[in-house]
Amino acid sequence: MLEKLLLDFSDGQKMRKLEIRVVYSARKTLGLEVDREGLVRVRAPLRAPEQAIRRMVEEKKAWIVQNILKTEARQKEAMEKGVPDYVKYPALENRYRRQAREKLQQRTAYFARLMGVSYGKITVRAAKTRWGSCSGRGNLNFHWKLVLMPPEVLDYVVVHELAHRKEMNHSPAFWAEVKKILPDYQERRRWLKTYGQGV
Repeated sequence: MLEKLLLDFSDGQKMRKLEIRVVYSARKTLGLEVDREGLVRVRAPLRAPEQAIRRMVEEKKAWIVQNILKTEARQKEAMEKGVPDYVKYPALENRYRRQAREKLQQRTAYFARLMGVSYGKITVRAAKTRWGSCSGRGNLNFHWKLVLMPPEVLDYVVVHELAHRKEMNHSPAFWAEVKKILPDYQERRRWLKTYGQGV
């Protein structure tokens, strides 16, 4: 059975790929929906031919794109009004968490090689007081909201936690390790303290 499709489309500025989920059930006809979070699903009978599903998506491409762009415009408007989109549309948090895990895994691997350190398991969660932490065994915890921040701020938190693999404290030696990799770490740290809680 077909589980998902990738639809290429232009938003007027660049080409993008949209993932469309295929959900099978005991129904008789094909259906298509775009929910208010911008997730697209094909509702299909259990024995629906793959070709029929692909054909319907292609025929409805203009409708799908129109609804996706409308949803994104609403989300942008909500952000401009000061209401985070993941608050107004809770399902978005799951998407952000997936993006955060992928990004944090990539950046952690990159900086660990650069710093010559190893680490254990990476966990992405919603901690109440910390953006990141490093256990004595080298397991790393990160807050998913880091993916909503400037990339240089996410990198700062990653380097900060990896530096604990050399210095399990916040001594001058620890900050020296951070500075080796990020000479401007103080600026990044300042941004996090000033704006982080508003994300």
